Amino acid sequence: MFKRIDHVELIPRDLEKTIDFYTKVLGFSVKSRQKKEAGPMKEIVYLTLGDTMMELLDMKDAPDIAPDTRRIGYRMIALEVEDMDKTFDYLKTKGILPSVAPVTLGTSKRAEILDPNGNSIELRQW
Repeated sequence: MFKRIDHVELIPRDLEKTIDFYTKVLGFSVKSRQKKEAGPMKEIVYLTLGDTMMELLDMKDAPDIAPDTRRIGYRMIALEVEDMDKTFDYLKTKGILPSVAPVTLGTSKRAEILDPNGNSIELRQW
């Protein structure tokens, strides 16, 4: 019946800056872009990373949500990395520092970074 998570949806503060971050820093590709002529939405952009998809909705006058990492609801997406140390060496060249430093959890490692909108992204090495 249910196969997989099809996509994660974000409403960015700055669409182009968000696209640049996810494509140029994290390696996503633009799958499609659709301009909208009417209604509260200006554009929909689909980004892919492997078989994972993200939908960016460029909305007119979208209000900010007060950041609170412990509120009820979705908290973050997580990207699996091959090597945490090499990942952060690379991210430093892009000016990206951890928002939560890497820690070892048994046989895995975990860290967090922020996207241009302040959304947390967990990085996980299994």
